[in-house]
Amino acid sequence: MSIVGKKFPNLSVNAMNDLGDTFKLNVLEEAQKNNKKVILFWYPKDFTFVCPTELHAFQAAMEEFEKRNVMVIGASCDTPEVHFAWLNTPKDDGGIEGVTYPIIADSNRNLSSRLGILDITGEAFDEETGDVTLEGDNVTYRATYLIDEEGTVFHEGVNHMPLGRNVQEFIRLIDAYTHVQKNGEVCPANWEEGKDAMKADRKGVADYLSLN
Repeated sequence: MSIVGKKFPNLSVNAMNDLGDTFKLNVLEEAQKNNKKVILFWYPKDFTFVCPTELHAFQAAMEEFEKRNVMVIGASCDTPEVHFAWLNTPKDDGGIEGVTYPIIADSNRNLSSRLGILDITGEAFDEETGDVTLEGDNVTYRATYLIDEEGTVFHEGVNHMPLGRNVQEFIRLIDAYTHVQKNGEVCPANWEEGKDAMKADRKGVADYLSLN
């Protein structure tokens, strides 16, 4: 179920920072108390293949996110200890050494299950024992949430496992939403910073289409 237009779940979860500290992190509170937008991106597993390319891509864009007052948070269902081991593995050995933003360790699946982003493809119930067996790896798809300063989700998207994300698209979406917040205009298809937006009425769309 989509949570766009709704508050992000108010739930504190374990997270790991680049210093090896495990701490509680509440995404909703981080947005609200710091008056920041948040980009939260989930990936399937530490020590895998597409995943480190994404974590390094978000790290490479940190300056752009910080200029926009955006907090970056990674997340998976690995434990804090596994996160720390990966943070201490060099990039040229498949690791994420150099990543500085916090990474959620949702090993009990409390947050990811509430978001509905786990790759559970089916369940089998044993009537004799009452046991439920899950089908799938029970790890997350590549889900991304953009959250505003009030904790409201203004974008969510989910990629299947093999498909890495385009970090620049999230920067474009953040710029567009910030433009809406500041100017009360809406942003048309393929809008980028510096391009024309439009008023959300018949004249606005007519004027825009006549010039584009």
